[in-house]
Amino acid sequence: MDRLLTIIDELREHCVWTKALTHAQLVEFLIEESYELVETIEEGHGDSELKGELGDLLLQLVLHSAIAEERGSFKFDDVAGALADKMIRRNVHIYKPDGTFQDSFPTTSEEVIAQWDAAKRAEKPERTHPFAGLPSSLPALMYAEKAIARTQRWEAGTGQKIPAPVNETHEVSGEWTEESLGEHLLALALEAHRDGVDPERALRSAVNRWRDSIGTSQE
Repeated sequence: MDRLLTIIDELREHCVWTKALTHAQLVEFLIEESYELVETIEEGHGDSELKGELGDLLLQLVLHSAIAEERGSFKFDDVAGALADKMIRRNVHIYKPDGTFQDSFPTTSEEVIAQWDAAKRAEKPERTHPFAGLPSSLPALMYAEKAIARTQRWEAGTGQKIPAPVNETHEVSGEWTEESLGEHLLALALEAHRDGVDPERALRSAVNRWRDSIGTSQE
């Protein structure tokens, strides 16, 4: 890690292209590298490619940290340290506040999620809405899935009843409109969540199967 940080510092000093990079300019690369990593995982590519894609994503984090360090804000060690502290704070089911282990650990994922959510709410009491902190710029199906999961966990943790967004069994008559199609897709996302299916990955896989069938038919 020290070697990598040194190389990035040297590139920021001597490479005119790397030196000119800003946080805003790096956004497109961050998104692209994230999706390349997703593709590598979902298509089952080998560990060598997985390692390379993880490195490409790490590069983005190191570059952002280097840019921040140059303006005297924070450096990569601060990012890693803040993350380590956060993991201690949030994982109260594993750690005591001083970082030592709890006397016992939960035995189910449901217990872990409940305690994580409770710790998060205690840390950010100003967040009084289940969607708080959820970026609406996420891909639409992913946004829907995360919103559904968050509202269900919010209800379980706070006892507050959240209105259902749509009727899962609603029927659409006539021509599609943007509103009616949106509600229908959200209803499908609700059904997918109920059945433990990731709608974003499901649609992407379907499109990929279509892509592959076209390639086969042309051979």
